[in-house]
Amino acid sequence: MNKTSVMAATVALTLALPTFAFAQDAGTMTLGLGLGNVMPKSDNGSIAVPADLDVGDNLRPTITFEYFIKDNLGIEVLGAWPFKHDISASGMGEIGSTQHLPPVVSLQYHFDTGSTFTPFLGVGVNYTAFFDETAKGAIAGSDLDLSDSWGVALHAGFDYQISERGALRTDVRWIDIDSDVKLDGAKIGEAEIDPWVFGVSYVMSF
Repeated sequence: MNKTSVMAATVALTLALPTFAFAQDAGTMTLGLGLGNVMPKSDNGSIAVPADLDVGDNLRPTITFEYFIKDNLGIEVLGAWPFKHDISASGMGEIGSTQHLPPVVSLQYHFDTGSTFTPFLGVGVNYTAFFDETAKGAIAGSDLDLSDSWGVALHAGFDYQISERGALRTDVRWIDIDSDVKLDGAKIGEAEIDPWVFGVSYVMSF
């Protein structure tokens, strides 16, 4: 076989191979299962005692669903198992705990790289519902309440395709979460949580 024939066969074989770019055409849907670690910022506001607040980190399972409304452009919904955070105050130690659900709806653009590596950027809105607040330590026995929160959410990450319909995802979110803190019905401060959320997941397209 001469060189021309070899080159022609190579080109033909290359064209016949499947494209490994992760599917992101209009009408495509993806489902992601993974873990998310919520890490509130270091300065979480203060209460009227006075004392500075500190809200702890938490790791929980997450689920995402995305529908591509156009090629490369999708709407994603993030859900999770309820996150639980310990709340401490300077000079008082741990004063309580709370759980919350932070669903996020985002509009996301996935960059078409023509390869197994697909980065994306997104922006959306978050609604955080707090529940099961428990007063502890110096305020044990009191009624601790955190108000629900609406805020902006930013999202960035990448998918690395490992099969025709499967990819590994690494991502990070920043979510604006601010909540009024009440004790026995009276507002005593504001918790400025504003966490970074670091995630890893397996994403399936269909």
